[in-house]
Amino acid sequence: MKKILQGNEAIARGAWEAGVSVACAYPGTPSSEILTEIAKYREIYTEWSPNEKVAVEVAHGASLAGGRAIACMKHVGLNVAADPLMTISYTGVKGGLVIVVADDPGQHSSQNEQDSRNWTRFGKVPMLEPGDSQECKDFTKIAFDISERFDTPVLLRGETRVSHCDSPVELSDRKESTIPKGLHQKDTPKFVMVPMYARIKRAAIEERTASLAEYADAEFPFNIAEINDTSVGFISSGAAYLYTKEVFPQYSFLKLGMVWPLPKKMIADFVKKVKKIIIVEELDSFLETEIKSMNIKVWHGKDLIPAIGELTPTIVEQSLAKVVTGKKYVAPKVRVKPDDLPRRPPNLCAGCSHRPLFYALKKLGLYVFGDIGCYALAVAPPLSAMHASTCMGAGVGGAYGAGKVLGKEGLGKICAVLGDSTFLHSGITPLMDAVYNKGYSTTIILDNRITAMTGQQETAGTGFTVKGEPASMVDYEELARAVGVKHIRKVDPYNIQETMEVVKEEVARDDASVIITINSPCMLLRRAKPLEKFKNPVYAISMDNCRGCKMCLEINCPAISWREAVGQTKDGHKRKGTVYINPDQCVGCEVCVQICKYQAIMPDK
Repeated sequence: MKKILQGNEAIARGAWEAGVSVACAYPGTPSSEILTEIAKYREIYTEWSPNEKVAVEVAHGASLAGGRAIACMKHVGLNVAADPLMTISYTGVKGGLVIVVADDPGQHSSQNEQDSRNWTRFGKVPMLEPGDSQECKDFTKIAFDISERFDTPVLLRGETRVSHCDSPVELSDRKESTIPKGLHQKDTPKFVMVPMYARIKRAAIEERTASLAEYADAEFPFNIAEINDTSVGFISSGAAYLYTKEVFPQYSFLKLGMVWPLPKKMIADFVKKVKKIIIVEELDSFLETEIKSMNIKVWHGKDLIPAIGELTPTIVEQSLAKVVTGKKYVAPKVRVKPDDLPRRPPNLCAGCSHRPLFYALKKLGLYVFGDIGCYALAVAPPLSAMHASTCMGAGVGGAYGAGKVLGKEGLGKICAVLGDSTFLHSGITPLMDAVYNKGYSTTIILDNRITAMTGQQETAGTGFTVKGEPASMVDYEELARAVGVKHIRKVDPYNIQETMEVVKEEVARDDASVIITINSPCMLLRRAKPLEKFKNPVYAISMDNCRGCKMCLEINCPAISWREAVGQTKDGHKRKGTVYINPDQCVGCEVCVQICKYQAIMPDK
């Protein structure tokens, strides 16, 4: 039976068909849907882990007990999980262990752009790279076979277009793993990486890599040579292969499904059959560097193909048309150019509790160490209320570190802001560090009861598991108190004046403090019914009172817009325009009401 599946859905299906017992992940675009889909299969235990490191550690524990396990994350998540990965490469596995890492070329939803293929060489583990949904399923299944056969974790690389593409997939039945379940103390030398055992494994890893290379050459079924016009031979993988094949279908191709270790004999044989080699790959010159190291002459690669951003068929054609066909690329005529379209920058949802909080921080003039989440959008004008952001949890450590330089002079000028999911991911340890080492930074935890930006995933602070089952719930106040924080305040961010007063008091303290937002669930979290907290569902502008001062536009609410219109107020004040509140978007949060000095924003009749 065939079914249209998204790439991430196909990976989930492949995990189920492969007999996976345990699946762990931390959400991050473009990987988030994998675990959501796996959770629909009752045979698989599924969890949102607090971070990617924990996800890999739990999956490895399941592997040691004989179960097949999968851990999923985006590219920056593998940075977090690198610590266990680098040593699991030494210990190997028992049940198959697959780690899915989804790259984000073009940084559609990421703080940086990374090529995760570099981890496979660094970690000395194999990597497979599918190009469509069928391969996503097939590569996931064969990855478990490779893992068990060669005693290694296997990396499966997705990327935005593959993860979110839709294409037909041939479905199969589930096949349970035949690996015996159980833990055995005799395996201690294999799984305890103290130096005397690790030194032995270091040599074994090189032998394993050599065996994997032979497998890639002789047995792996998804390294495929296509010999057509031999004047040009393309070497590519994943989505880049599909783009190139679409543009230059008449030429020869070597499609690599296993991008490490490389099938060197197959590559050498392909090179002999074609006149000129062009390597097309997204992001880094990973394949090009390795193939050149084989003393193979590469006609073109990253000298023409961009190393920044994601590829498309158009970019491939623009880059290579002249050298391949001898004809200059001619752009097709389009009625509307992309640059002519109106810009639609991302924005916080109407009624989002982050908006009044950051408005308050801006009015206080604080330097805000931010973090990864929806609230990073506060960096954009007109809020312009975030000034530093690097990675999960770094805002807490950053604010503390800055305070150590500024000393008493910095009191009242610095704070850290992060979401509830980010706090559980990586914010607890830097907070503990700030308290233990007598820092004075203030940490504001934005508790919107969910992992919002990546699609409403549950956390240990929401009270529900990924399958929707009730679970224990972290108490952020008690947790902060447990690591030594003495000053803990709670504020309703929708009350701007109170929020400003509390924040002002806490950032002036000479020791660490925590502020936790309350009554502020994500506007898209229907379970919490956030709309019920607002008194009036819709607000409108009183033309008699509005002076066109534009103060309410400073919160950047998508429900509020400016309209040019000459007029005057009931007291005779002339104006050149007024604001308009879209009743279809207004949720009645009353933030704009608190900002307006002229009582021009009133409940709609």
